[in-house]
Amino acid sequence: MSLARVLRAVGGVSAVGLVAALAACSASPVSRFYTLGGNDAATRTAAPAAFYLEVSPVDMPPQVAKNQMVVQDGAAQVRVLEDERWASLPADEVRRALSADLSQRLGAIDVYGTPHPEGVPVYRVKVNVQRFESSPGRRALIDAVWSVRGVSNQAVLTCRTLAEQPVDAGYDALVAGHRRAVDQLASEISAGVRTVSSVRMPVTTSAAAGKAAKLPAPAPAVLPCPAAAMSATAAPAQ
Repeated sequence: MSLARVLRAVGGVSAVGLVAALAACSASPVSRFYTLGGNDAATRTAAPAAFYLEVSPVDMPPQVAKNQMVVQDGAAQVRVLEDERWASLPADEVRRALSADLSQRLGAIDVYGTPHPEGVPVYRVKVNVQRFESSPGRRALIDAVWSVRGVSNQAVLTCRTLAEQPVDAGYDALVAGHRRAVDQLASEISAGVRTVSSVRMPVTTSAAAGKAAKLPAPAPAVLPCPAAAMSATAAPAQ
């Protein structure tokens, strides 16, 4: 149908008004961007710690490793939402939120990729997210295997956290649920850091140190998961 016939059909609507209406109908939906930053843990502070953290990049399942939000549509289907997007890749969102949360809980600085003074204990945190599920109106779930290793004392523990948070309808509520799941993950990892930091380096004399230099390095002390991180046990994160 020609524009003239359309104008006659709508009974005197101006051409300018009709063109504006058609343009509004054909305009692409506006994308919305979400972040896991700014969770409630930022309000909690701890005394400055006498150690550093190294929070490594987070591993994320490939099916959700994209800016578009991926939501569960039943037990065996997912939808990729073009207009609901993460501000950065989910792995970066989780790592950034974890780093901020752990720093607040432990009073420690995350020095990953940053030069830092020698002689200060460093505890490396590695997180492997095995499931990152988003079900609007139902739940936000993060299932992660994580490890904490002491660079100086070589103590290590590996645990699993299954954080499942109920959520209301809407994507804001879904993202808030994932924030709470990250907060639970950070709580359990911080307990793990405290456990590893409690292992002391053996005190040796200079003579014993000379002999020890000729021996192979001792195997890392493998520690049990703390009571606050007993969601499950799992194989070490790589």
